[in-house]
Amino acid sequence: MESTQPTWKLRKLFFFFILQACISFTIFTMSSKTKYLASPLEAVTTSASSKPDLIILLWNFRHPFPVNKCPKHFDISGCFYTADRELYPSANAVVMRHRDVCSSRKQLPQGRRPSKQYWIWFNRESPSHSPNLSFMDNLINLTMSYRADSDIFSPYGQLEEQNGTVNFTIPKKTKLAAWAISNWNPYSKRVQYYEQLKKYLKVDIYGKKNLQLPRDSHLQTISTYKFYFAFENSIHEDYITEKLWSNALYAGSVPVVLGPPRSNYERFIPRDAFIHVDDFTSPRELASYLLKLDKDEEKYKQYFNWRSMFQVSKMEISWMDNYCKICKALKEAPSYRTIPSIKAWFK
Repeated sequence: MESTQPTWKLRKLFFFFILQACISFTIFTMSSKTKYLASPLEAVTTSASSKPDLIILLWNFRHPFPVNKCPKHFDISGCFYTADRELYPSANAVVMRHRDVCSSRKQLPQGRRPSKQYWIWFNRESPSHSPNLSFMDNLINLTMSYRADSDIFSPYGQLEEQNGTVNFTIPKKTKLAAWAISNWNPYSKRVQYYEQLKKYLKVDIYGKKNLQLPRDSHLQTISTYKFYFAFENSIHEDYITEKLWSNALYAGSVPVVLGPPRSNYERFIPRDAFIHVDDFTSPRELASYLLKLDKDEEKYKQYFNWRSMFQVSKMEISWMDNYCKICKALKEAPSYRTIPSIKAWFK
């Protein structure tokens, strides 16, 4: 017994120090989190006069920008954005990105829902890549997506009118056609179209297992091509992504598009700003047309005439821009209503 007592005491002392370390770490972590969240919240809750008209809870917020620092033109006066879920009972609106809550109903808010609280459904994926839409039945009050008929329209890009004083210079072209693709599905329409097209036209392919496209120079690289293939991964109304806006138009290449019908594109960009695969009876006919344009400099330049009237607003509309729209949308929201089925609309 005497020989084991020192060992027992050492073990007891060891476990005591471990317990103290765990408690200290927990207290430090909680205080840090409280400090991070409380500093802006105190300004909202400690003074009745400063209490906002609308509290907007971003349910799955993890983007690296300050939530209450919107550009002035958004005018978020009277609104307070937060990612603190403890404010759920007092939030006027909860914004949920479908991708973050679609795998399980348990990812949706589970507490008692306050009366007239707006649930805003945010989605930038197409219906083909938006599983479990039925989770949202009879829960959503406002929609926020790339669809033009959303309550909060959040496109991947847009044009701005300009007064003609901005002269656009076509980037120097040294190559013919490029396509950047990350998800190579051999059964998809876009890959099957390319497999036929490549028989008649040389296209440089960037992405996994193909040519490398460095992030810091991808626009410069694409700008050296006369044509860029903006082929969408699925075809749905208004689903026109950064493939058109950033990779083609902003870079200064003529987009060759595969997606919704030409008439859908023309709702957002001039008809002479792009080439649609549907304009041709076959990939071979498209290839022949592009090769002719390659040899006819004047006709090729006509695809840039629209730039005397419009300009691409920016490379890509940011997450901040999308979230900052919510304040105005809530102030102008119609009478409170619940959407029976997101799935029936979003198709």
